[in-house]
Amino acid sequence: MDALHQKLENLKAYFRQLGSAAIAFSGGVDSTFMLAVATETLTKDDVLAVTIVSDFIPEREKSVAENFCSAQGIRHIILPVEVLSIEGVAQNPVNRCYLCKRSLFAEIKNIVAAKGLKNVCEGSNVDDLSDYRPGMKAIAELGIKSPLRYAQLTKQDIRDLSKEMGLSTWDKPSFACLASRFAYGEQITTAKLKMVEKAENFLLDLGFRQLRVRLHGKMARLEVLPEDFGKIITMTDIINNELKELGFSYVALDLGGFRSGSMNDEIAKESR
Repeated sequence: MDALHQKLENLKAYFRQLGSAAIAFSGGVDSTFMLAVATETLTKDDVLAVTIVSDFIPEREKSVAENFCSAQGIRHIILPVEVLSIEGVAQNPVNRCYLCKRSLFAEIKNIVAAKGLKNVCEGSNVDDLSDYRPGMKAIAELGIKSPLRYAQLTKQDIRDLSKEMGLSTWDKPSFACLASRFAYGEQITTAKLKMVEKAENFLLDLGFRQLRVRLHGKMARLEVLPEDFGKIITMTDIINNELKELGFSYVALDLGGFRSGSMNDEIAKESR
């Protein structure tokens, strides 16, 4: 057995050891793969998908999660959460992700415990350990399981295995919650989140796949893949006009291109 499929077997063995699992399910690449393996390994009565619905998550992601679970016959709970009411989150400090995940996963634990499930699983992979992720601290404190990290699966491993399993998410662009689009210290409001969501939906509708619209005050900093620079330059007028209609005063293209966690660059510099 090659190394990749040994990791898959290790993941299945881990789920068998758990016996039952509530999966924090966003509909993204990692959580879809994890949920698919869990349902393949355990009985459907022993697996529960839990999807958080909040201002931090685009509406399109909720629909993707619902459709997948419906098609696969997986038990599914939609959990609405007022994330901006969590103490400290709206102020967007550098530990915002810790505050948010601590509250969300504590609520998930309480809900699934009432349904007889002891284990809550989240979908971080080993590549996530290389970035600034204060939410990992909350996950550890609450005893949340991280099966993909346990099995030493990388993002590419997950994409490769997802393709092999016939999961449509195998080449889905990476996604992070909309709060990650805000510079630390920038007040997060529902109105600003909707601006960012609408701006990204507009760019997706134009055919861009991997992108971010980062918010700096009244400026939108666009991150797209370097190979899409030529395309975006041909659309500057339509993009500039649309984003200004949405409420941005300035629209800029980041010449560094798309990169996950770019708002953490300054934190990385300060820690050196």
